[in-house]
Amino acid sequence: MTAEETFRQERARQLAAAAERYRASGDERRAVQRQQDAGVPFPDSGQAIAARATRLLERHAVPAALAVEAVRAQPLTAPDAYERIIGVSKELQAWSFLPRGARAARTVARISTRENGRELPLGTGFLVSPRLLMTNHHVLPDAETARQCFVEFDAQVTVDNTPQPATRLEFDPDGFFVADQRLDYALVLVAAGPDGRPPGETFGWNRLSVQPGKLVIGEPVNVIGHPMGRLKEIAVRDNMLQVRLDDFLQYTTDTEPGNSGSPVFNDQWEVVALHHSGVPRTDEQGRVLRTDGQVWQPGDGDDAVDWVSNEGVRVSSILQHLAQQPAALRSGPPAEMGAESGLGAAESLGTAAAVAPLPVAPLPVAATAVSAPAVPAPAVAATAVAATASAAAASGPVTAPAGTHTGLRARDGAFGGRRHLVFLHGRSQEHKDPQDLRREWTAGLNQGLVRAGLPTVDPADAWFPYYGDRLVQALAAHEAVPRVTETVGPSPAEAVAPASPTARAVYEEMIGEAARKWNLPPERQPDLERITVGDVVGRLHRQLGWLAARSDLDAWTIALILRDVAAYLDDRPVRDAVLGSVLETLPEDGEVILVSHSLGTVVGMDLTTRLSPALRTIHLTTVGSPLGLDSVYKRLLIGGPKRPDVVADWLNGWSPSDAVAIGCPLADEWAGAVTDVAVLNAHDRAHDIAEYLSHPEVAGEIGSHLGLAAG
Repeated sequence: MTAEETFRQERARQLAAAAERYRASGDERRAVQRQQDAGVPFPDSGQAIAARATRLLERHAVPAALAVEAVRAQPLTAPDAYERIIGVSKELQAWSFLPRGARAARTVARISTRENGRELPLGTGFLVSPRLLMTNHHVLPDAETARQCFVEFDAQVTVDNTPQPATRLEFDPDGFFVADQRLDYALVLVAAGPDGRPPGETFGWNRLSVQPGKLVIGEPVNVIGHPMGRLKEIAVRDNMLQVRLDDFLQYTTDTEPGNSGSPVFNDQWEVVALHHSGVPRTDEQGRVLRTDGQVWQPGDGDDAVDWVSNEGVRVSSILQHLAQQPAALRSGPPAEMGAESGLGAAESLGTAAAVAPLPVAPLPVAATAVSAPAVPAPAVAATAVAATASAAAASGPVTAPAGTHTGLRARDGAFGGRRHLVFLHGRSQEHKDPQDLRREWTAGLNQGLVRAGLPTVDPADAWFPYYGDRLVQALAAHEAVPRVTETVGPSPAEAVAPASPTARAVYEEMIGEAARKWNLPPERQPDLERITVGDVVGRLHRQLGWLAARSDLDAWTIALILRDVAAYLDDRPVRDAVLGSVLETLPEDGEVILVSHSLGTVVGMDLTTRLSPALRTIHLTTVGSPLGLDSVYKRLLIGGPKRPDVVADWLNGWSPSDAVAIGCPLADEWAGAVTDVAVLNAHDRAHDIAEYLSHPEVAGEIGSHLGLAAG
């Protein structure tokens, strides 16, 4: 049987199943319609609406000012307030809606098969990791079918409505393939292109989430695909979620055959479902009907079918199904799908922990004023790293045990052998493969270099000192308690605070200074004799909530980054362990182009005091840096905010929505020339290194020091 014949047979089976589910859910659909006719904008459960509003606030999909305005005019019950917030999200889209949609569209590709010398389009797929593409089981039911097929990215028209050259890649089902007929999904590895890079580094990929709160009944969905095998098309706005079933969503939107395997997005361009079938009208015998009411025959064509709805498979159901697969499947390429997929954490925490639901943050019900949105707990618990401290560990540097990841050297002769590109990462990189991290950094840099009109670089040409594992080990010894990298609790400010009293003091100082720099209104100071632990926790919670509300980072991310910076600055053994780990993987002579991020910018500044004298010049680039905080720079080994002599020039990239870079720009604080460049990062990637490096202003400066010339 050919791939096309298999496709038609499997698709007919899915059409029949979708039609049966549509009939069975008729009562739910009619109840929804009655509520909408009565003026209920989102006829969903109270829990679903609360979870949706919480996610919108957590992801800053609704600006804090608009959320406040929506609920302040009159007294509201909590459900009404949540609905107002969702309504703001539905009606008012930020300017970034379209460019973020364009970015999501690049992850979508056309799937075609080769048969008897012909190339026939079968459906659509989209990247869900750097190497994995998701589509329907009825498009790719088995590995043998995948071997007959290929995928095309950028099969679309340009802004001038002229066809854009597509990029054709092959599938590698022998590397990874998994599919399920009931949920109608398939995951297949896409082979690297001629440049050897995973496709996700070029086209981006969608971070799937097992968490609730991505969509409620009455909200629009957006579908991007290749209907009838045509160039890429998008269906937006004139559509709506109608019914939510256990494993499927039913929605109204304009799709055609060929959209099978398309991603279904919410307005924040999060994938909520895998589109798999239109829903045809059927008679009592289950036969498909035409638009004129007659029984449809295969020769009538799909245009004659009376389509009544569309159906997609819920992403959360697919992820939970994957989490139940054998460890050999879970720990392979699916583990690259991101933290919120729950797959990377499933190995150590178990499925229940990996798919733990988002707690719903309480919303102020008062009508007259809202001070700051509640701070939600993190989406997914990550791996707990426990270590027992000993007196010897507490008094000296921690050495790397067997199995610890180490840094990567650049290949010989890169950039003429006298210039060295060095990437210095930040926190939360423990247990990650430095090869993958280096590719991620290089992919971001190459995007920026292309936009700057410069040639790209090979990941193998970059040095990548790696201290992620060593930092975790040193911090565990420092705190003398099990260390949890993402802790679930009522207040991130308290839940992740350092155990060491001195490190906690630094942590509190940093949060307080950052909040003041972002104009937190002063609170009435209580009598000093009456300050309690609860007062301190409440103040930290308020300060952290303010930072989260004013930036594009959630409170947990801010707290975790500042916690690790505080611990690094406070404890000499921790600092020595990190610096020693970095120094193990550094060039010994020549000219260094040092690119550092987040905590890595603090480490990099200390590093300048310990470099080999044969390293003549350092061209420094810092991004997402907390070096503008007095509580940080006064504790550096260089002794304060003065550019080290070994640093020939310094570019500091910062985003106004990145709360870790709250002390920026740096030029007013630091002695010596610092060139500050403000860039606008995507709101869900405000602190992301690849996002920073993708800006031509940042990448162009790095490229010029590397000696790259415009082609």
